Amino acid sequence: MRFTYAEAMTQADYYAPLAQAAEAAGYTSMTVADSLIYPEESDSTYPYTDTGDREFLQGKDFIEAFILCAHLFAVTTTLRLTPFVVKLPVRPPVLAAKQASSLASLSGNRLGLGVGLSPWPEDFAALGVDWKRRGKRMDECMDILRGLTDPSGDFFGYDGEFYEFAPLQQRPAPTEKIPLLVGGHADAALRRAVLKGDGWMHAGGDGEELDRLLVRLAEIRREEGDTRDDFEVHVISYDAYDLDGIKRLEDKGVTDCIVGFRDPYVKGADPEPLEKKIKHLEWYGENIIAKAAQ
Repeated sequence: MRFTYAEAMTQADYYAPLAQAAEAAGYTSMTVADSLIYPEESDSTYPYTDTGDREFLQGKDFIEAFILCAHLFAVTTTLRLTPFVVKLPVRPPVLAAKQASSLASLSGNRLGLGVGLSPWPEDFAALGVDWKRRGKRMDECMDILRGLTDPSGDFFGYDGEFYEFAPLQQRPAPTEKIPLLVGGHADAALRRAVLKGDGWMHAGGDGEELDRLLVRLAEIRREEGDTRDDFEVHVISYDAYDLDGIKRLEDKGVTDCIVGFRDPYVKGADPEPLEKKIKHLEWYGENIIAKAAQ
């Protein structure tokens, strides 16, 4: 089992010391949140909270995900970063591929690129991208990222419904494949993770729902003949906070536990001081990560 530290919607100057502390405590990865805009008016709902409220985002500082990754890679040496998740189809995919390959090259292949659909129509509108057929657009974006970040560094062209360009090259190429980890709970997202991705990222919820999603993911993998040993399954679960629970997750096919120590979906500023955050992640490193490795 691998362990990922999750912290979001806190003070921007906390991220570097938290990344360094997570690395020292034995975590494999740290998540990086992505939020592009907050519209003044919206009737959209957030799909991963009980009420659908999105007001918890108002006034929160978000460093752009690729830029924050560059900052955190510069102050760590072994920690992997997993954007959780980059809203891919609202971004120009050739630019996103260049950003991802640059990060992977500079960090020694420490990027696990979480990608997903934005739940906000306003993201698409603000960035001049059509909301319709966003799933198909997402598929094409992933194809382009896969082609342009290939470790071969070869020329790659694309001819799709939404994107078309003649063969081109982006250097430096990463020396290893950048894992594309697909976020989302819809059946289409699970199938996309299997057909086009290298893993799936769970966005939270109750244990019964997680079990249903894991069963469905396994069904899709069997249907598609996917027998990869390196397929990644990242989940948020209360089972991750004790050793017996971790064994249960392993038995269900989970490869990576995402753990945090506070509810980030609160309105207003994060009241928790940096020192308390570090104590929490260190406690988990000493009492769970270290013992799970024995």
